[in-house]
Amino acid sequence: MQIPKGKLYLIPTRLGDNPPLEVLPLAIKKIIEQVDYYIVENEKTARRFIKRVSPNKPQPNLKLRVLNKYTTEAERQTFLNPCLEGVTIGLLSEAGCPAIADPGSDIVSLAHQMQIKVTPLVGPSSIILALMASGMNGQNFCFNGYLPIDKSEKKSKIKALERLSYEQNQAQICIETPYRNMTLLNDLAQILQPHTRLCVACDLTLPTEFIKTLAAKDWKHQNEDLHKRPAIFIIQKD
Repeated sequence: MQIPKGKLYLIPTRLGDNPPLEVLPLAIKKIIEQVDYYIVENEKTARRFIKRVSPNKPQPNLKLRVLNKYTTEAERQTFLNPCLEGVTIGLLSEAGCPAIADPGSDIVSLAHQMQIKVTPLVGPSSIILALMASGMNGQNFCFNGYLPIDKSEKKSKIKALERLSYEQNQAQICIETPYRNMTLLNDLAQILQPHTRLCVACDLTLPTEFIKTLAAKDWKHQNEDLHKRPAIFIIQKD
């Protein structure tokens, strides 16, 4: 008799250090209490998150495989093998929702190739939360990831995104390494046309949450400190 395959659960985490069940549904606690095998970006923070959600879950029973920039393709190809033996696996991200701006998308792709059922669970996505709160076009938008570091390339990219937002009525979303947030905000305020709308959303779901949409020219007079705070930037020229 053939053993039914295990599932792959995509398990969202918090965007900060607030209590898990303030921002995550009870369904996630139930799944974590059932699952002992996880694919994670960082073992230490994954274990801490699992313990916060389910304090009585025995940590020695956990089996964690680390997926990061050092993971080889050969290793990655074996991560879902336990599913073939009936074991259910949880995929945890450091970015809130697995597989969104996150290396977990490679594992999800592999699951489909192996005909393993993928089940996404509800949780906070900073990209979607920022767009919801921005007042920009939620029906036509594009996530662009990180902008170039080189000043000339960055300027060209910003102008191209602004042009796209106008021509296609499309909100353009990007992110930056937190310690470069202020540099990017200053660049956007200087390079964008004065009346192009710019939303900055940081520390989403946290007590220090900040979300504001202003014309680019008005950001030159703001003094919010975004340094080392996870942030989303959204551009739209009407």
